[in-house]
Amino acid sequence: MKAFRTIGTFRAGKRNQPFTLDVVAADEDGAREKVLSNFGSRHGVPRRFINIDSIDGIKPEESTEPSVVSHFRKE
Repeated sequence: MKAFRTIGTFRAGKRNQPFTLDVVAADEDGAREKVLSNFGSRHGVPRRFINIDSIDGIKPEESTEPSVVSHFRKE
């Protein structure tokens, strides 16, 4: 599993809301799927209104997202 940073916009009412989200996934396609399902479930946004501009692999230490920190925690 790797950490990915996704940057894009989603439709919020009549405006586009920018977002940056760090996710844990096996590959870029998995990261894209997590972002789409996340905004669909949390905000009720259809997938066609979610625009992902970039998906970049990052080092887990660069992220402050709780799910990323928890996944790569040393025990």
